[in-house]
Amino acid sequence: MHLSHKDKIHIIIYTRIINRDIEDMKKITIAIDGYSSCGKSTMAKDLAKEVGYIYVDTGAMYRSVTLYAIRHQLFNADGSVKTEELEKEMPNIQIFFKLNAETGTPDCYLNGEYVEKEIRSLEVSSHVSPIAAVGFVRKALVEQQQAMGKEKGIVMDGRDIGTTVFPDAELKIFVTASSQVRAQRRYDELNAKGMPADLDAILKNVEERDYIDTHREVSPLKQAEDAIVLDNSNMTIAEQKEWLLHQFQLAIDKA
Repeated sequence: MHLSHKDKIHIIIYTRIINRDIEDMKKITIAIDGYSSCGKSTMAKDLAKEVGYIYVDTGAMYRSVTLYAIRHQLFNADGSVKTEELEKEMPNIQIFFKLNAETGTPDCYLNGEYVEKEIRSLEVSSHVSPIAAVGFVRKALVEQQQAMGKEKGIVMDGRDIGTTVFPDAELKIFVTASSQVRAQRRYDELNAKGMPADLDAILKNVEERDYIDTHREVSPLKQAEDAIVLDNSNMTIAEQKEWLLHQFQLAIDKA
């Protein structure tokens, strides 16, 4: 049977549609958990961009609540959270992400305000763990995160993604690195942004956050039983990217 040029084009388009449908069926959920300043957000953003998935920075969500709490004096003098007051304020905290056309990644907005720079400050870093330990805060944000990931094809990073938010995720990565390496990375990141930074203070903050994150009552940081551990203390970004893409392909093949 002879096919016209027009018929051939139709078949090619149809084949591409079928292939795309097959790929859509294979979409998975990727959960990346681990300690602070391990570069989880950067690797999650890069992986999502590489495989065409949606990226959600859950840490930015907790940092946004923290920024709101700082601005509204919702911390006690000892650094603890004024939980009753914060709970009343929760309906007034609206967090959303908007795709940045230049970077190709989502930016975080708090009540309509672009807050990417503010939520990465050392002040917010020093207060975010107590906020993340508050039960009603985690419950509210986890519900939002689960709603975002219902259709799969998502990469989400945080502390409890593989254990609480998406316990059935097809690919779970648990990221770790030495506290010294993580402090140095955070120091370099702040310097690059022209923000004030003290290495000793950052190291202390990293170690304090590790303790709080792993000892809180609600959804403590822990490795999921089926998570793959990635210690990136001595890995280059290129090596890390290659490792992640390999794990992604293995997970897709199993799905």
